[in-house]
Amino acid sequence: MKEITEALRKFNEERDWEPFHTPENLAKSIAIEAGELLECFQWDSRYDREALSDEIADVMLYCLMLADKAGLDMKKEMMRKIEKNAKKYPVESCRGKSEKYDKL
Repeated sequence: MKEITEALRKFNEERDWEPFHTPENLAKSIAIEAGELLECFQWDSRYDREALSDEIADVMLYCLMLADKAGLDMKKEMMRKIEKNAKKYPVESCRGKSEKYDKL
């Protein structure tokens, strides 16, 4: 994660894009790219692998930029969230079910 974040910082610094990367703008960009990710499945479940990969990468890169801006360690935060979800969705209550935790 650190290597990718450092590469992103360098990429953005070389282009002087940092002034545009406010938390609000980065959050908007995540939503926009997530919409483009959905376009990969717009008409059916078939998808172009390269287009899918590009859109997933765009979403993740913007998420990493926002996390960096907010001073978050995403490896740590993702592990924390997995643990939190494990408590919300105990195996014995949710195995094989798709309901939200408050409906289990």
